[in-house]
Amino acid sequence: MTIRTFVDEHFRHFNAGTVGRAARSLTGFLGDGGRLFLTLAGAMSTAEIGRSLAEMIRAGHVAAISCTGANLEEDLFNLVAHDAYVKVPSHEDLSPENDLDFLNRHLNRVTDVCIPEEEAIRTLEHRLMKIWHAAQTNGSSSLPHRYVYQLLTSGVLEGHYQAKPSNSWVLAAAEVDLPLYVPGWEDSTLGNIFAARCDEGLLEPNIVLSGTHYMTDLMAFYRSTTSPLAFLQSGGGIAGDFPICVVPLLHQDLGETEVALWSWFCQITDAKASYGGYSGAPPNEKISWGKLGVETPKFNIQSDASIVLPLLFGYVLDL
Repeated sequence: MTIRTFVDEHFRHFNAGTVGRAARSLTGFLGDGGRLFLTLAGAMSTAEIGRSLAEMIRAGHVAAISCTGANLEEDLFNLVAHDAYVKVPSHEDLSPENDLDFLNRHLNRVTDVCIPEEEAIRTLEHRLMKIWHAAQTNGSSSLPHRYVYQLLTSGVLEGHYQAKPSNSWVLAAAEVDLPLYVPGWEDSTLGNIFAARCDEGLLEPNIVLSGTHYMTDLMAFYRSTTSPLAFLQSGGGIAGDFPICVVPLLHQDLGETEVALWSWFCQITDAKASYGGYSGAPPNEKISWGKLGVETPKFNIQSDASIVLPLLFGYVLDL
Protein backbone atom coordinates (compact mmCIF):
# COMPACT_ATOMS: atom_id res chain seq x y z
CA MET A 1 0.00 0.00 0.00
CA THR A 2 1.46 3.37 -1.01
CA ILE A 3 1.34 6.40 1.26
CA ARG A 4 -1.26 7.92 -1.05
CA THR A 5 -3.48 4.86 -0.84
CA PHE A 6 -3.04 4.67 2.95
CA VAL A 7 -3.96 8.33 3.49
CA ASP A 8 -6.96 8.11 1.19
CA GLU A 9 -8.20 5.02 3.01
CA HIS A 10 -7.60 5.99 6.63
CA PHE A 11 -7.29 9.78 6.92
CA ARG A 12 -11.00 10.56 6.83
CA HIS A 13 -12.02 12.93 9.60
CA PHE A 14 -10.85 15.50 12.14
CA ASN A 15 -7.17 16.44 11.92
CA ALA A 16 -6.40 13.40 9.77
CA GLY A 17 -9.14 14.50 7.39
CA THR A 18 -7.48 17.89 7.03
CA VAL A 19 -4.18 16.18 6.18
CA GLY A 20 -5.91 14.08 3.53
CA ARG A 21 -7.70 17.05 1.96
CA ALA A 22 -4.49 19.11 1.96
CA ALA A 23 -2.52 16.24 0.39
CA ARG A 24 -5.04 15.76 -2.40
CA SER A 25 -5.33 19.49 -3.02
CA LEU A 26 -1.56 20.02 -3.14
CA THR A 27 -1.10 17.06 -5.49
CA GLY A 28 -3.71 18.49 -7.84
CA PHE A 29 -2.18 21.96 -7.60
CA LEU A 30 1.28 20.69 -8.56
CA GLY A 31 -0.20 18.48 -11.28
CA ASP A 32 -1.80 21.54 -12.84
CA GLY A 33 1.58 23.29 -13.17
CA GLY A 34 1.89 24.95 -9.78
CA ARG A 35 5.04 24.80 -7.69
CA LEU A 36 5.77 24.73 -3.98
CA PHE A 37 7.27 27.46 -1.80
CA LEU A 38 8.19 25.68 1.44
CA THR A 39 9.09 27.16 4.82
CA LEU A 40 10.97 25.24 7.51
CA ALA A 41 10.95 26.33 11.14
CA GLY A 42 11.99 24.34 14.20
CA ALA A 43 14.48 21.51 13.83
CA MET A 44 13.13 19.81 10.72
CA SER A 45 16.61 19.10 9.37
CA THR A 46 17.61 17.29 12.54
CA ALA A 47 14.31 15.41 12.13
CA GLU A 48 15.90 14.33 8.80
CA ILE A 49 13.19 15.84 6.63
CA GLY A 50 15.67 15.57 3.77
CA ARG A 51 14.72 11.90 3.42
CA SER A 52 11.52 13.07 1.70
CA LEU A 53 12.20 16.72 0.86
CA ALA A 54 15.31 15.98 -1.23
CA GLU A 55 13.20 13.86 -3.57
CA MET A 56 10.59 16.64 -3.83
CA ILE A 57 13.40 18.97 -4.94
CA ARG A 58 14.78 16.46 -7.43
CA ALA A 59 11.28 15.91 -8.83
CA GLY A 60 11.06 19.64 -9.62
CA HIS A 61 8.12 20.36 -7.32
CA VAL A 62 9.91 22.91 -5.12
CA ALA A 63 10.34 26.46 -6.41
CA ALA A 64 12.08 27.87 -3.33
CA ILE A 65 12.57 27.34 0.40
CA SER A 66 12.66 29.74 3.34
CA CYS A 67 14.26 28.26 6.44
CA THR A 68 15.95 29.19 9.67
CA GLY A 69 19.73 29.16 9.83
CA ALA A 70 19.44 26.11 12.07
CA ASN A 71 17.68 24.11 9.35
CA LEU A 72 20.27 25.17 6.77
CA GLU A 73 23.22 24.04 8.88
CA GLU A 74 21.73 21.02 10.67
CA ASP A 75 21.14 19.21 7.39
CA LEU A 76 24.88 19.55 6.75
CA PHE A 77 25.81 18.60 10.31
CA ASN A 78 23.97 15.32 9.81
CA LEU A 79 25.53 14.84 6.39
CA VAL A 80 29.12 15.01 7.64
CA ALA A 81 28.76 13.70 11.22
CA HIS A 82 25.82 11.28 11.25
CA ASP A 83 27.81 8.44 12.83
CA ALA A 84 28.77 10.60 15.82
CA TYR A 85 25.20 11.64 16.68
CA VAL A 86 23.96 10.33 20.03
CA LYS A 87 20.34 9.17 20.29
CA VAL A 88 18.41 9.84 23.50
CA PRO A 89 15.32 7.60 23.41
CA SER A 90 14.17 8.45 26.97
CA HIS A 91 14.51 12.21 26.67
CA GLU A 92 11.39 12.87 28.78
CA ASP A 93 13.18 11.38 31.79
CA LEU A 94 16.36 13.46 31.61
CA SER A 95 17.45 15.46 34.62
CA PRO A 96 19.28 18.80 34.56
CA GLU A 97 22.40 16.86 35.48
CA ASN A 98 21.97 14.65 32.39
CA ASP A 99 21.93 17.71 30.15
CA LEU A 100 24.94 19.13 31.98
CA ASP A 101 26.72 15.88 31.15
CA PHE A 102 25.84 16.40 27.47
CA LEU A 103 27.31 19.89 27.67
CA ASN A 104 30.53 18.60 29.20
CA ARG A 105 30.74 15.99 26.42
CA HIS A 106 30.21 18.71 23.76
CA LEU A 107 26.89 17.23 22.70
CA ASN A 108 24.11 19.66 21.76
CA ARG A 109 20.72 18.05 22.45
CA VAL A 110 17.69 18.55 20.19
CA THR A 111 14.88 16.62 21.93
CA ASP A 112 15.93 12.99 21.37
CA VAL A 113 19.24 13.35 19.55
CA CYS A 114 22.52 15.14 20.26
CA ILE A 115 24.58 16.96 17.64
CA PRO A 116 28.33 16.43 18.25
CA GLU A 117 30.16 19.75 18.36
CA GLU A 118 33.59 18.69 17.16
CA GLU A 119 32.57 16.29 14.40
CA ALA A 120 29.72 18.43 13.03
CA ILE A 121 30.00 22.09 13.99
CA ARG A 122 33.76 22.58 14.09
CA THR A 123 34.29 20.50 10.94
CA LEU A 124 32.03 22.84 8.97
CA GLU A 125 33.45 25.92 10.67
CA HIS A 126 36.95 25.09 9.45
CA ARG A 127 35.71 24.51 5.90
CA LEU A 128 33.60 27.68 5.79
CA MET A 129 36.33 29.84 7.32
CA LYS A 130 38.44 29.15 4.23
CA ILE A 131 35.57 30.23 1.98
CA TRP A 132 34.80 33.32 4.07
CA HIS A 133 38.48 34.30 4.11
CA ALA A 134 38.65 33.94 0.32
CA ALA A 135 35.61 36.20 -0.05
CA GLN A 136 37.22 38.79 2.20
CA THR A 137 40.44 38.65 0.22
CA ASN A 138 38.54 39.05 -3.04
CA GLY A 139 36.38 41.86 -1.67
CA SER A 140 33.20 39.91 -2.48
CA SER A 141 30.01 39.35 -0.52
CA SER A 142 27.21 36.80 -0.73
CA LEU A 143 24.07 35.65 1.02
CA PRO A 144 24.69 33.09 3.78
CA HIS A 145 23.41 30.07 1.87
CA ARG A 146 25.53 30.90 -1.18
CA TYR A 147 28.66 30.06 0.85
CA VAL A 148 27.07 26.75 1.85
CA TYR A 149 26.22 26.01 -1.79
CA GLN A 150 29.82 26.86 -2.72
CA LEU A 151 31.12 24.43 -0.10
CA LEU A 152 28.85 21.62 -1.31
CA THR A 153 29.47 22.08 -5.02
CA SER A 154 33.24 22.46 -4.61
CA GLY A 155 33.63 18.73 -4.01
CA VAL A 156 35.80 19.12 -0.89
CA LEU A 157 33.26 17.29 1.27
CA GLU A 158 32.86 14.34 -1.08
CA GLY A 159 34.28 11.26 0.57
CA HIS A 160 33.49 12.72 3.99
CA TYR A 161 29.74 12.14 3.97
CA GLN A 162 28.42 9.87 6.74
CA ALA A 163 24.73 10.16 5.89
CA LYS A 164 23.44 9.23 2.44
CA PRO A 165 23.94 12.24 0.15
CA SER A 166 20.57 11.48 -1.44
CA ASN A 167 18.94 12.26 1.93
CA SER A 168 20.38 15.78 2.17
CA TRP A 169 17.88 18.40 1.06
CA VAL A 170 20.51 21.18 1.13
CA LEU A 171 22.76 19.17 -1.17
CA ALA A 172 19.80 18.56 -3.52
CA ALA A 173 19.06 22.30 -3.40
CA ALA A 174 22.67 23.22 -4.12
CA GLU A 175 22.83 20.88 -7.09
CA VAL A 176 19.96 22.72 -8.82
CA ASP A 177 20.81 26.16 -7.37
CA LEU A 178 17.39 26.34 -5.70
CA PRO A 179 16.40 29.82 -4.49
CA LEU A 180 16.87 29.80 -0.72
CA TYR A 181 15.97 32.41 1.90
CA VAL A 182 17.47 32.27 5.39
CA PRO A 183 16.20 35.27 7.38
CA GLY A 184 17.80 35.77 10.79
CA TRP A 185 20.78 33.60 9.85
CA GLU A 186 22.80 35.26 12.63
CA ASP A 187 20.67 33.34 15.14
CA SER A 188 22.16 30.02 14.00
CA THR A 189 25.27 28.25 15.29
CA LEU A 190 27.30 29.10 12.18
CA GLY A 191 25.91 32.63 12.29
CA ASN A 192 27.12 32.91 15.88
CA ILE A 193 30.53 31.61 14.83
CA PHE A 194 30.72 34.14 11.99
CA ALA A 195 29.85 36.98 14.38
CA ALA A 196 32.48 35.74 16.84
CA ARG A 197 35.18 35.75 14.15
CA CYS A 198 34.13 39.26 13.17
CA ASP A 199 34.47 40.35 16.79
CA GLU A 200 37.97 38.87 16.83
CA GLY A 201 38.86 40.86 13.72
CA LEU A 202 39.36 37.75 11.60
CA LEU A 203 36.46 38.51 9.27
CA GLU A 204 34.52 41.55 8.10
CA PRO A 205 30.74 41.54 8.61
CA ASN A 206 30.05 42.86 5.10
CA ILE A 207 31.12 39.63 3.36
CA VAL A 208 27.77 38.11 4.42
CA LEU A 209 24.76 39.95 3.06
CA SER A 210 21.78 40.80 5.27
CA GLY A 211 18.10 40.05 5.58
CA THR A 212 17.32 43.12 3.49
CA HIS A 213 19.29 41.57 0.64
CA TYR A 214 17.30 38.38 1.10
CA MET A 215 14.05 40.36 0.86
CA THR A 216 15.05 42.21 -2.30
CA ASP A 217 16.16 38.89 -3.80
CA LEU A 218 12.78 37.40 -2.84
CA MET A 219 10.98 40.34 -4.46
CA ALA A 220 12.80 39.69 -7.72
CA PHE A 221 12.03 35.97 -7.47
CA TYR A 222 8.32 36.54 -6.86
CA ARG A 223 8.00 39.06 -9.71
CA SER A 224 9.69 36.71 -12.17
CA THR A 225 7.88 33.51 -11.22
CA THR A 226 5.35 32.47 -13.84
CA SER A 227 3.96 29.37 -12.11
CA PRO A 228 1.30 29.65 -9.38
CA LEU A 229 2.92 29.21 -5.98
CA ALA A 230 1.68 27.06 -3.13
CA PHE A 231 2.85 28.29 0.28
CA LEU A 232 3.45 25.35 2.64
CA GLN A 233 4.37 26.61 6.09
CA SER A 234 5.99 24.17 8.51
CA GLY A 235 5.70 25.81 11.91
CA GLY A 236 5.73 29.59 12.13
CA GLY A 237 8.20 32.25 13.16
CA ILE A 238 10.56 34.09 10.87
CA ALA A 239 10.91 31.25 8.34
CA GLY A 240 7.22 31.62 7.48
CA ASP A 241 6.49 35.27 8.18
CA PHE A 242 9.47 36.61 6.20
CA PRO A 243 8.59 35.18 2.77
CA ILE A 244 4.81 35.43 2.95
CA CYS A 245 5.16 39.19 3.51
CA VAL A 246 6.62 39.73 0.04
CA VAL A 247 3.10 39.95 -1.44
CA PRO A 248 1.82 42.86 0.72
CA LEU A 249 5.26 44.47 0.35
CA LEU A 250 4.91 44.52 -3.44
CA HIS A 251 1.25 45.57 -3.31
CA GLN A 252 1.14 48.05 -0.45
CA ASP A 253 4.67 49.43 -0.24
CA LEU A 254 5.52 49.49 -3.94
CA GLY A 255 2.06 49.79 -5.46
CA GLU A 256 2.53 46.86 -7.87
CA THR A 257 -1.10 45.94 -8.45
CA GLU A 258 -0.49 43.20 -11.03
CA VAL A 259 1.32 40.87 -8.60
CA ALA A 260 -0.71 37.76 -7.74
CA LEU A 261 -1.48 36.65 -4.20
CA TRP A 262 -0.17 33.32 -2.97
CA SER A 263 -2.22 30.72 -4.85
CA TRP A 264 -2.50 28.00 -2.20
CA PHE A 265 -1.78 27.87 1.53
CA CYS A 266 -1.25 25.21 4.19
CA GLN A 267 0.15 25.58 7.68
CA ILE A 268 1.31 22.78 9.97
CA THR A 269 1.46 23.96 13.58
CA ASP A 270 0.66 23.07 17.16
CA ALA A 271 0.33 26.72 18.22
CA LYS A 272 -2.97 28.34 19.19
CA ALA A 273 -4.34 31.57 17.80
CA SER A 274 -5.35 32.74 21.28
CA TYR A 275 -1.72 33.39 22.21
CA GLY A 276 -1.33 36.11 19.58
CA GLY A 277 1.78 34.61 18.00
CA TYR A 278 2.39 34.32 14.29
CA SER A 279 2.84 30.56 14.55
CA GLY A 280 -0.77 30.10 15.58
CA ALA A 281 -2.38 32.64 13.28
CA PRO A 282 -5.17 30.94 11.28
CA PRO A 283 -5.13 31.23 7.48
CA ASN A 284 -8.05 33.68 7.32
CA GLU A 285 -6.11 36.22 9.38
CA LYS A 286 -3.67 36.45 6.47
CA ILE A 287 -6.46 37.79 4.25
CA SER A 288 -6.53 40.97 6.34
CA TRP A 289 -2.80 41.45 5.68
CA GLY A 290 -3.16 41.07 1.92
CA LYS A 291 -1.27 37.79 1.75
CA LEU A 292 -4.10 35.43 0.76
CA GLY A 293 -7.43 35.87 -0.99
CA VAL A 294 -10.91 34.78 0.01
CA GLU A 295 -10.86 32.05 -2.64
CA THR A 296 -7.34 30.80 -1.90
CA PRO A 297 -7.39 27.10 -0.87
CA LYS A 298 -6.43 27.10 2.82
CA PHE A 299 -5.56 24.30 5.24
CA ASN A 300 -4.61 24.53 8.90
CA ILE A 301 -3.18 21.25 10.18
CA GLN A 302 -2.87 21.16 13.97
CA SER A 303 -0.13 18.57 14.28
CA ASP A 304 3.57 17.76 14.39
CA ALA A 305 5.36 18.76 11.17
CA SER A 306 7.88 15.92 11.57
CA ILE A 307 4.93 13.56 11.09
CA VAL A 308 2.84 15.49 8.57
CA LEU A 309 5.47 16.78 6.11
CA PRO A 310 6.76 13.30 5.14
CA LEU A 311 3.15 12.22 4.64
CA LEU A 312 2.39 15.18 2.38
CA PHE A 313 5.58 14.69 0.37
CA GLY A 314 5.04 10.94 0.16
CA TYR A 315 1.49 11.54 -1.04
CA VAL A 316 2.63 13.93 -3.77
CA LEU A 317 5.39 11.57 -4.89
CA ASP A 318 3.02 8.58 -4.62
CA LEU A 319 5.61 6.53 -2.75
